[in-house]
Amino acid sequence: MGDRRIEAVIFDLGGVLIDWNPRHLYRKLFHDEAEMEAFLRDVCSPAWNLEQDRGRPIAEAVELLTTQFPHEAERISAFYARWPEMLGGPIEGSVTVLEELHEQREVRLLALTNWSAETFPHATRRFPFLDCFEDILVSGRERLVKPDPAIYRLLLERHGLQPGEALFIDDVPRNVAGARQAGLEACVFESPEALRRDLEKRGLLLSQV
Repeated sequence: MGDRRIEAVIFDLGGVLIDWNPRHLYRKLFHDEAEMEAFLRDVCSPAWNLEQDRGRPIAEAVELLTTQFPHEAERISAFYARWPEMLGGPIEGSVTVLEELHEQREVRLLALTNWSAETFPHATRRFPFLDCFEDILVSGRERLVKPDPAIYRLLLERHGLQPGEALFIDDVPRNVAGARQAGLEACVFESPEALRRDLEKRGLLLSQV
């Protein structure tokens, strides 16, 4: 940790504040766990989904995959037709930390998420705690995705922040590495309890003791 004052805490959303997982949906569509995992690895894969997070239109993505895997057309279509069913709910302990930071008003609160611009409105309607953020940078709107250092620099420039003035929190180590490459302070999210301890240690969150 550097000596410069942290002025802003930047949260990832999925996996930190929101329990997003395609398995919440696909366990309803598969009877065999191994078959489901193979489908999510080889068909509706993380790499395929990332391109929607980068701005590729959903209709185009579904058509592309259906052409490649016509026998899986129904399950491919479900990925976005039933997308809200992938939202398991808020990660309560993390949301509590966010709300405490918001109430204390000691740091600015921003969010940076890899998320399709077309599906993100589902999150804003469902999760009122997102109003705690001064701004949420959605990758699908910017056509940039983490861990590209350019997306972190874009958020900082947009809000007049120097890299050392921001702390970034993400559950994906490569995204944390990208933030550090861009010069930000960054930590890997492991649990709400560990996040609380880290923020208290940094003097960014008042201790509950």
